[in-house]
Amino acid sequence: MNREIIHTTSFVRDAVARIVRESQAAIAARGIFRIALSGGNTPRPVYEALAQAGLPWDKWEITFGDERCVPPDSDQSNFKMAKGTLFDHAAIPAQNILRMEGESDPAAAARKYEEELLSRNNPYRHDLILLGMGDDGHTASLFPGTEALQVTDRLVVANYVPKFSTWRLTFTYPLLNAARHVCFLVSSAGKEPVLDGVFSGRSDYPSAAVAPADGRVTWLLGGGA
Repeated sequence: MNREIIHTTSFVRDAVARIVRESQAAIAARGIFRIALSGGNTPRPVYEALAQAGLPWDKWEITFGDERCVPPDSDQSNFKMAKGTLFDHAAIPAQNILRMEGESDPAAAARKYEEELLSRNNPYRHDLILLGMGDDGHTASLFPGTEALQVTDRLVVANYVPKFSTWRLTFTYPLLNAARHVCFLVSSAGKEPVLDGVFSGRSDYPSAAVAPADGRVTWLLGGGA
């Protein structure tokens, strides 16, 4: 694994530039750009800026690294956030957006999403996966102490998160670590101790186990932006 750590004062601009560059390279090489979006507040302005970039959206295939088990119109939905910031403002064909069905039975929704990925490309390999990191070191919906951390034979699973008493849908490590490039978009303010642990190579934070065998990991760290 090749890891790059970037501290930036131009977080949104640098994030968009990296996404655009990866999309151009993927389309030139394979005719399609497969990207997984992350949720939360940190990528929101990135998606807003990306929507104005005038890209060849018909060559993008968009997935989600995780989703809350809520309807797509819920304010908690990662899909709703991406729709309001990106999809509503860019001419992305509907069939190119693969939504996790957070409103459905979690186990069935996870299985359906995995089957959809494999029907598109088997094995499924992302050109770029965008991830965040929480204060507890979680990424996607891989939270400390949860069962999904141990999954090795599935790409997408339902994961019960005791700290929130709720189910989530999430990519597993086999899918994350199959990516050509993983980019963490992180507001680093207040997370320095966790980041130090992740970067030490000796921590058990879930984020530390994202390590593509044949890919790159970039940490784009904005100082609270």
